[in-house]
Amino acid sequence: MEKAKVVFTDFRTKLDVSQGVKLQNLCRRAGMDRIDFDGKFVAIKLHFGELGNFAYLRPNYVKAVADLVKSLGGKPFLTDCNTLYPGSRKNAVDHLLNADIDGFNYMTTGCHNIIADGLKGTDDIAVPVPNGEFCREAYIGRALYDADIIIVLSHFKGHEIAGFGGAIKNLGMGGGSRAGKMQQHNEGKPMIDPELCRDCRKCAKECGSDAISYDSGKASIDLNLCKGCGRCIGACAFDAIHTAFDSVSEALGRKMAEYAAAIAAGKPVFYNNLIMDVSPDCDCHGENDAPILPNLGMLASFDAVALDQACADLCLKADPLPNSKLTDNLEQKDWHHHHDPFRDVHPNTSWRECLEHAEKIGFGTREYELIQMK
Repeated sequence: MEKAKVVFTDFRTKLDVSQGVKLQNLCRRAGMDRIDFDGKFVAIKLHFGELGNFAYLRPNYVKAVADLVKSLGGKPFLTDCNTLYPGSRKNAVDHLLNADIDGFNYMTTGCHNIIADGLKGTDDIAVPVPNGEFCREAYIGRALYDADIIIVLSHFKGHEIAGFGGAIKNLGMGGGSRAGKMQQHNEGKPMIDPELCRDCRKCAKECGSDAISYDSGKASIDLNLCKGCGRCIGACAFDAIHTAFDSVSEALGRKMAEYAAAIAAGKPVFYNNLIMDVSPDCDCHGENDAPILPNLGMLASFDAVALDQACADLCLKADPLPNSKLTDNLEQKDWHHHHDPFRDVHPNTSWRECLEHAEKIGFGTREYELIQMK
């Protein structure tokens, strides 16, 4: 496979060129305008940021991409899928409110928000995984599947399980419905906290497997009957049902790669990563720690694997920022230095397996040509 082209630019600008214009120029330089957008529905896949987290991408960057899509004849909408864990993005009602509070609305971005997997995270479709080894089918948000074109706009940062979050995680994990996220994180079996259960029995009404009973006065799940659809999680208003996130980093990364490949199959997909406000943890947290690395730049490519690899390589060469979780760890006398900012923040993670597996199943290549744009 020949090297993929990845276009890179830093955050320096001239007095008459905004960051948004520079991002649009980057997209054009990387060939986004070669896609036939005329009359097509275009999903801009992003992360709206959990309430309380300030590290997510500003809506200004999203508007720049949406405006470019519209100038090329496309019909853009912003999208993400609901989360598995308790928080402000667990269902579409809360998720849309979260997006609005964080600044993602029609007034600021020029396009509407659609939660891809519906009200309770169950509006999905099962699609085959090309060359899948861990997942035969991927359960993805229907609105993402229905889109004619996907633009993946990602905040590149650390992640406490995957090592880092970039294009593959944004599309693969972020594009999975609740059932899809369960499949990626573990074997898809939810758990109940009896102390939080209020015996409202809404979960049992939603269960399509008759797996939930109340013999003890609290809900309990028969894991032999449970199919891992995640409907019960969306039904519980008291956060009593959750999943056990027991996948090791390597397994999670490989499943994310397979999901990303399944979502991208058969349609044009274009990827942007912005290496800025590089928080040590995911934007799914309701807070964000100080950045561990400097703002390095914006990158774009048609190849998600090459793009994430290029971003990782830039981060490996960067100097850690003082007064951060990264430098706190490195300054410990007995610290084992991994010479990898993401592993030095979260030593039990490993991001390389995700990219290696993505390359193995034919989703992309880790070999790239970095083209610098000023």
